[in-house]
Amino acid sequence: MPAYLVRPSGGQLVAVWHGSGTGEPHDGPVISVLFALLTAISNGSASVLQRRAAATAPDAESMRLSLIRHLLRQKVWLAGIGLVIVAAVCQAVALATGPIAVVQPIFVIELPATLLIAAHVFHRRLPPGVWYGVAAVTGGLALGMATAAPGGGHESVQDYAWIPALIATGIFEAVLILWALRLRGNPRAALLGLAAACGYALTAALMKDAVAHLDNGGGAAALFSSWQLYATAVAGVGALFLLQNALQAGWLAASQPMLTLGDALISITYGVTLFGETLRTGWWLVPQIVAVGVIAVGCVDLARSPLAAGGPPPPPRVR
Repeated sequence: MPAYLVRPSGGQLVAVWHGSGTGEPHDGPVISVLFALLTAISNGSASVLQRRAAATAPDAESMRLSLIRHLLRQKVWLAGIGLVIVAAVCQAVALATGPIAVVQPIFVIELPATLLIAAHVFHRRLPPGVWYGVAAVTGGLALGMATAAPGGGHESVQDYAWIPALIATGIFEAVLILWALRLRGNPRAALLGLAAACGYALTAALMKDAVAHLDNGGGAAALFSSWQLYATAVAGVGALFLLQNALQAGWLAASQPMLTLGDALISITYGVTLFGETLRTGWWLVPQIVAVGVIAVGCVDLARSPLAAGGPPPPPRVR
């Protein structure tokens, strides 16, 4: 399996390809984790900016193209889109250098990372509850990655294997969207957040398969002639549209946990079923389920923070 290496040479960073059969150690996993972290920070910041813009849109524009026209006039939303582009580039590098089951789960830290950076930039003191949320998400991620031990797999997917995957994804998305259209407020935001997560997970899987065409000797020509590259763009735009509607429908605390966990879990599913990646099973599933629950609780707490929601805190819950 080829590995992407980045090494210092004369003070410059040089990217080269080597086969794994040489027995030479490589830095692929380190590079993939680094760029996955950069992707998480960019995506988390983008979600906050997009939520601030989407919250100003009237309810009548929900699930309509007019919502995008409204957002295009918002500078804060355009800044969020700029960060989405940065995240896409970082994600492509991460997926080219590591398994999808390793890269995508790292994205669960996007919200805590964003809150910490925002608090530093705006000189805001984070309440203890936010720190508990940060600890829950990062601790849950560490527990999940350590017990699942994802890895292995191959770089590309046979075209015929995509057919059942795309059909199953289409059915799943249709059910979520139709269900969401029957609801209002936070339930709709949660369902659309999960639908957006599925779209982003599909985007990642298609992107990884597209980038693999660079390995076969065809270079950029092979990449731009692959159908996966253009399917990546379509899936990404669709996921972005669903995310804007999720953010517009309700609180970030409703959509963000579904988006964060859904992206990680569905991406792992694609990694295992399409790319042949492996996870620990058996009794290891118990701590993995605990890790998912801890991350979910942490995400909900963090998403309730005014720094994340881009607005005043929600009213107290009735006990």
